[in-house]
Amino acid sequence: MKTRELMTRSLAGGEAQARAALAARRKDRTRGVEWGSAGVLIAEGDSWFDYPRRDIIDVLEDLHGYDVNKVAQAGDTVEEMAYQPGQLEDFIRAVEKVIARGRVPRAILLSAGGNDIAGDRFEELLNHSAAPNRGLNLEMVHEFLDVRIKAAYVHILSAITTVCEDQLGHPVPVLTHSYDYAVADGRGCLGKGPWLEPGFRAKAYFDMAERREILVTLIDRFHDMMVSVGKVRGLGHVHHVDLRTQLPNDPKTFKRWWENELHPTQKGFKAVGEAFARTLAAL
Repeated sequence: MKTRELMTRSLAGGEAQARAALAARRKDRTRGVEWGSAGVLIAEGDSWFDYPRRDIIDVLEDLHGYDVNKVAQAGDTVEEMAYQPGQLEDFIRAVEKVIARGRVPRAILLSAGGNDIAGDRFEELLNHSAAPNRGLNLEMVHEFLDVRIKAAYVHILSAITTVCEDQLGHPVPVLTHSYDYAVADGRGCLGKGPWLEPGFRAKAYFDMAERREILVTLIDRFHDMMVSVGKVRGLGHVHHVDLRTQLPNDPKTFKRWWENELHPTQKGFKAVGEAFARTLAAL
């Protein structure tokens, strides 16, 4: 579901709550950084960049003074961003518009892959719990992450790099990220989801500790794949933000950090947004 639809439903179900969340965001500008003073960023991605309340982009704008040009849409997969007609073109156009205004982007941000793994696709990555090789189907995981998802990332990043080199004479730093260790507890968001629990249930995994262990392995595999993207020839300017362990997944405290199976709470988004800010500051 795209952000406009999510916001419509959220406001229809509680306009006062949405206003309160916006007021809290404005109040939280504790650093007093002038908007746009840290430079301009361009962001394409999924709901970690485009969430109805606080997201990573809000943290970078409100607390660190970045001017973010965002084309992200909640619910998008990396394959849609790479191959669906118009989507990559919109991303390229956003880059071209910033450069045409005489501004050199501080960095380009790309958040994707979570929606490719979650939902109906997730069940396909699991062997049945009664099978001799219970847990992740490693052949499927390799084909999906190391071949399909990586190819989509390389396609997007190569296109954006070419635009920057053509118009600026050099590439612009790109930040990608891993996701943190989610908890498949069956919680959804605004009528959508859950995205992980149904797959576990279909393959008869009911123990939460085992679910956590499987997800840790999968997220680690995703992280390793993302690190390898920056080693592709011509993509040495791609920097990976490791978001693992930013959001605790232990049984006692995870709900303070995870609003649902796929998205952090406002406190959680602040934590992962700060990780982005630290990487940007080090460029």
